[in-house]
This record gives sequence, structure tokens and C-alpha cells, in this order.
Amino acid sequence: MSDLPRKAVVRTAKLAALPLGFAGRTALGLGKRIGGRPAEMIATELQQRTAEQLFATLGQLKGGAMKFGQALSVFESALPEEIAGPYRAALTKLQEAAPPLPSATVHTVLAQRLGEDWRELFAEFDDKPSAAASIGQVHRAVWHDGREVAVKVQYPGAGEALLSDLAQLGRFARLLGPLVPGMDVKPLITELRDRVSEELDYGLEAAAQRTYAEEFAGDPDVVVPAVVHQGDEVLVTEWMEGIPLSEIVSHGTPEQRNRAGQLLARFLFSGTARTGLLHADPHPGNFRLLTGDAPDGPPEEWQLGVLDFGTVDRLPDGLPPTIGTSLRMTLDGRADEVYELLCEEGFVKDSIELEPDAVLDYLLPIIEPAQAEEFTFTRGWIRNQATRIADPRSPAHQLGKQLNLPPSYLLIHRVTLSTIGVLCQLGATVRLRDELISWLPGFVQPAPIPVPDPESAPIPTQATRDTSAETGPETGPETSPETTEAHTTEAHATEEDTAEESSA
Repeated sequence: MSDLPRKAVVRTAKLAALPLGFAGRTALGLGKRIGGRPAEMIATELQQRTAEQLFATLGQLKGGAMKFGQALSVFESALPEEIAGPYRAALTKLQEAAPPLPSATVHTVLAQRLGEDWRELFAEFDDKPSAAASIGQVHRAVWHDGREVAVKVQYPGAGEALLSDLAQLGRFARLLGPLVPGMDVKPLITELRDRVSEELDYGLEAAAQRTYAEEFAGDPDVVVPAVVHQGDEVLVTEWMEGIPLSEIVSHGTPEQRNRAGQLLARFLFSGTARTGLLHADPHPGNFRLLTGDAPDGPPEEWQLGVLDFGTVDRLPDGLPPTIGTSLRMTLDGRADEVYELLCEEGFVKDSIELEPDAVLDYLLPIIEPAQAEEFTFTRGWIRNQATRIADPRSPAHQLGKQLNLPPSYLLIHRVTLSTIGVLCQLGATVRLRDELISWLPGFVQPAPIPVPDPESAPIPTQATRDTSAETGPETGPETSPETTEAHTTEAHATEEDTAEESSA
């Protein structure tokens, strides 16, 4: 049996012990300051000890606690390596050691959710899981009509354990603040709880996957498996063969890496623009490269297969235009306007005042991939970014501590950083700017609306009025098909391990 749904009293006791440890270390730090040790040295030491205890406890519990740890992991570049490193290792170990459900338990869940005659739905069913995740596992099977399918089965008790942990964490959210300086942790946990609630609902997952599958049906670049059947804790989808993205990361040729990277970037931005949904779990295990009938053919003809729509962000109007607009203005060097926009959106809290030029200097190196026609993502580049932000002596570190992440941007931020991390793992050369122009709202500046000179404008005749009435209002440059597509249609992790764990 999975070790996820432990007794509630045991889980609560472990989580409740965390604030006591934080308080004890704070008192110890005060004593050391009185004794004359530098405040910065003491703060770093306390942060490290606090993070070690938090990460160790969350790792033991899995469930919602582990989900919160994974959400925090996207900010690990702001933490010293001696803190972030052990946490990455702990998460990786836990993911690899996730015990599968016994066959009898799987059969019981299937009987409860699909009916006692569930075996009649399948021509074949493999009791050995082909994959395991934090809240369930996947079995390969053959549907009664001959289609190969993937059967996702949720761990019994997973929902109760996940939501209970997050509720408990929310009670002492303010004590977790030192781990992510400048950030409001409580709304972060609230947002995470809402998303986890959705992840547990296979009905919502099925609806999201159907939306993607219908939108991308026949697409030359992206393939999404169709939903075959859905129950409360069981989801059946078409099986997808292909080369796991992780294999391209490990052994791919430069051409294969570049194709995989371009497809990944295209899916990141086009998916939300076309469906109003953001696929929010972009780790390599959720992607396949489909080679069609010619596995040895040119990578330029490969397609990207996308799996697991349990975590999505619902953005009916696409990615917020603030992202594209602020990105464009940053590239244009418009510091005051960028700062004003960030303040309006809550990235800078009301109690904080920053120098606009300093904010611009902080952002420019991060958005370097959007400046060139094509950009090669490397581990060295992302390491340099992480070092710049993580070094307590650097201006970027000091400024970064004062920025805030609004909860509504939590999944967008996580997806963007995780995707960039995978691109750096691939070492892919990507024409990212092309994807931004095509799909990111606000990135392409709207063309100015021409204002006619009233003195030179011709007086309309009855004939021109009739023509206008028949053809509709004249379409100006700002509503040309090409520009409209661009307007209506986002780019950390620190290493290979970072990208993997932040998406677990």
C-alpha cells in the first residue's frame, strides 16, 4: 500500500512541530546577535537550518506537504546551494522510491469506480504499473475495442491527506516566510490548495485533456491522446508510444535536441493561446517525441506528444498581457513603465519602494533568450543566472528578496521556469522570439490607429456609405490577420535535477 495516507494525527503532529523549531532557532539567533556575531551570517545560518527541517519533514510526509515543497522548489535558485542541494536529492530519492499499490488494491478501486464487471471493459490489463506519481499510478491495458490505453488509478485516501496537509501548513504560513523572502506565503498555499483540489478531480483532468486533444487534432507539431473513459478515481486515455524526452536529454543529437526544444517552447505558448488552459506539469516524463513511420527520419518532422493534464491553469483569455507587455518594455529599456506595471500587478508590494532602473537591471539578463533571433539554452547560462540571484552580496539578490509573486502567477511562474530548465538540459538552440511574437499577448506592440486629417479627408458619398454598410468597418493595420493572431495568441531551474523535481 502507498505510504501517502498516514494517520491524520501523525501527519498533523509532524507538521505542527515545525513552528516550534522555527521559534527556537529565532531565539537562538537573537542570543548570537547579542553576543556580537554579524546579523547576515546568523540569518544565513538560521535560513539553512529552517530549510533543512522543513524539507526533511515535507519529504517524509509526501502528500500535500510534499506538494508545497515542490512549489517552493521553483524558488530554490534564491537559496544557497548547501540548502537547495540536499532538498533536490531528497525529492529525487522519494520519487524513485514511491511504492506501487498492490494488485488487489488496484482491482478494488477499479471495481468501485468502474463496476464489478470492470474486466469486461478491457481485453488485457497489466497489473504491474508502468509509472507512479505523487497521487496515483498508471497501468497499460487494451480497451475492449482493441485500442491500447493508459489507466490512471488514484491512491485511496490521497485527496484527504493532500488537503489536510495544506490546511495545516496554512495555519503557520507566516513562519515559512524566511524561506522565500519578500513573498506572501499564505496566499501561495491557498492557491496551491485550490490547484491540488483540481488535480484530484479526474473529471476536470478529462475535460482539460479533451479540450487539448480536440484543439490539436491534426496539428503538425503537437499530439494529445484522446480520453477513452473517466471515473471518479480512474482515468482511461489512449496509450502514446514515442521517445521519452528524457532520452533526448541524455543521448539526443544536436538536431534532435533543437527540434525537441522548439516544440516544447511552441507548446508552452501556443497551448494556452489556443485552449485557454495552461499545461502546468512540464517535466520530461510528460513528453514524448513521435517519429511517425520513419523513426530514423529527420527530426524536423517529429511531433511532441503531451501527457498528464491533471494540473492546469485556467486562463480563458490566454496568458496575462502583463507578461508580454512588461517583457517588451523591458527589452525597450522603459524602466519607469515596467516598474509601474509590476506594482499594479502586485509583483512589488505597496510597502516596498524600488529603483526602476535597478529592477530593469535585474530583469534584463533573465530575458536574454527573447532578445536574439535564436538562443542556445545551456546549463552554464542558467547557472550564471542562479548564481547572480543567489549570491547574498549581489544587488540582484538584494532586489530579488523584495519582489513578490502574486498567487495568480504561481503556476505560470512554475511552468516557465521548469520549461526553461528543460531547455537548458537539452542544450537546445531555439527561436524563442518567434514563439513570443506568434502567441504571447502584449509582446508585439499594437500598431497605432491612424488619425485622418479632417481637412484632407474626403466627404463620403452615398455610394461609399453603402459599401461601408455592406463590408463592415474598415480594418486598420492593428487588426490585420497577422497582427491579430499575434495579439490573441510565456518564457530556471538551476540544473537537470531542478527541472525534474519542480515538476514532480
